[in-house]
Amino acid sequence: MTKLIPRSSQLLLFAFILSVCPAYGQDDGGILQIPEELLEDEHVREEFGINEFTTPSIRKIFEELKALRPLPYDELKRVVPESIDPDRTRVAVTLGFLIADGFFAVESEQFLDLEPVGLALLDHAKALGAGERIKKHTKSLLDQQNLKDWESLRAQLSRTQQDVEKEMVLIRDTDLAHLIALGGWLRAFEIGCAAAVGEDYYTAEKAAILAKPEYVNYFIVSLETMAPRMQQADAIVEVIAALKEVYEIVDLPEQEVLTEAQINELASKIAPLVDKLYGEKENGE
Repeated sequence: MTKLIPRSSQLLLFAFILSVCPAYGQDDGGILQIPEELLEDEHVREEFGINEFTTPSIRKIFEELKALRPLPYDELKRVVPESIDPDRTRVAVTLGFLIADGFFAVESEQFLDLEPVGLALLDHAKALGAGERIKKHTKSLLDQQNLKDWESLRAQLSRTQQDVEKEMVLIRDTDLAHLIALGGWLRAFEIGCAAAVGEDYYTAEKAAILAKPEYVNYFIVSLETMAPRMQQADAIVEVIAALKEVYEIVDLPEQEVLTEAQINELASKIAPLVDKLYGEKENGE
């Protein structure tokens, strides 16, 4: 069985940079500006706890879901939120949901739905202070949706996640970057569960795609080591409890795969979370 492993220290490198060169990169107001080249360096991202293993790329999660096609777009399409929650925790999770819905629309070639998703992405990024960083990606989404350039659209959505993460590094709030990944994974997992069940859809190969205990482990540990005020939020407490139940199901002995009944059980735990955190399905179910 996989064991939960505590997350390592995230800020040592940043503290070192401040201690050896406190004036480096300061603007006229004395605010430290971390150089872009440092933010691009994967070692710096790893020190902040943001890397390819510990923060799953929403794009890569959806690439895994390609094996589950056709994805049930009409069944799971959700209403794009029109308002922004005052709680930054909820804003970050919703931003992850929106990036996931962008990938969902692209994978399902529903280009007309990209405009409301793109505009909501920009509004939520602005609420986190990252609006300027992703404005160019939103413009590209709206431009390229008309050309149906699906690969370019995937690239823009991926860069949106990366650029918001960079902004979270700048303001020293990597917890929000993890919450963005959480929102993206929850939405993708909901979609994957729905796509993997049914008389004509369930196979052992498809079920294996959903059994990712390392992803669930990451989110449990990252949520339990966030700032206390974030951990204690009702929504986060509920997510942690649900993820621990999910972990018990997906942490299978070697050579075993999820049964169709287990996938339905997973869906019953994830869908209510998405309903509560993101909003209702467009079909009202």
